[in-house]
Amino acid sequence: MKEILRFLETLQSNNNKAWFDANRENYQEMRQKFLQITELLIHEIRSFDQQIPYQDPRKCVFRIFRDLRFSKDKLPYKNNFGAFIARDGRKGGNSGYYFHIQPGASFIAGGLFMPDAPRLKAIRNDIYQNPYDLLEILEDEAFIRMFTLFDGDKLKIAPKGFPKDFEHIDLLRYKSFSPMMNLSDEELLSPDMLNIVVSGFRKITPLNHYLNHVIDHIL
Repeated sequence: MKEILRFLETLQSNNNKAWFDANRENYQEMRQKFLQITELLIHEIRSFDQQIPYQDPRKCVFRIFRDLRFSKDKLPYKNNFGAFIARDGRKGGNSGYYFHIQPGASFIAGGLFMPDAPRLKAIRNDIYQNPYDLLEILEDEAFIRMFTLFDGDKLKIAPKGFPKDFEHIDLLRYKSFSPMMNLSDEELLSPDMLNIVVSGFRKITPLNHYLNHVIDHIL
C-alpha cells in the first residue's frame, strides 16, 4: 500500500503524458497491486454478501485515464485508484462497494452514486410507498457513526410527482444513495486496514440489498 500511495503522490505532482510514459512500467506494477487488493476484497465481501459473484477484478477497477471531453480540467490522469465491486462489475448499474485510494483523501463508499433516471425514480417511489425499510438501515447507530450520507447534489425542492408535505421528503431529494467513510493514510498503512475496510462494507450490505431489490423490479 505504501508503494501505491507513493506512486500516486508523485503522479499528482507530475500529471503529464511525458512523465507517465517514462513511468508506465511502475504504473503497471502499482495497478497490479491494486488488482490484487481488489481480488482480496471480492473474496472478503463474498463471505457475507451472496449477491456478489466471483469476478475478474479488472471488471471492477476504474481506468486511471481521465475523460477530458467535457471537462475544464485537462490533467490527463486521475490521482487515485478506484474499484467498484457489484453484481455485474462496475458497469452493471447495480448497488455495490467502492474502494478509493488517494493520498490524503482515501475512502470507502457503497450504494448507488448518481443512478440513471429509471433507477432513481424507482427508489423514490419505493421510499414514498414505504420509507421504513430504508429508515431502519439509515438510523442504525453503527451506520450513523461510520458514514456520511449521500454526499453530492441534492434537490432544493421536492422531486416532480411527489407531494412537498411528505414526512420524509428529504430522502426523496437525494440524487445519490451512497454512504461514504473517510480513510486516513495511517489507516491505509496499518496492519488492520483490511478489517477496517471490510467492516465498513459489511455495514453497507443491507443498503445494497435494499437498493438492488428495488432495481430488480424495474429490469
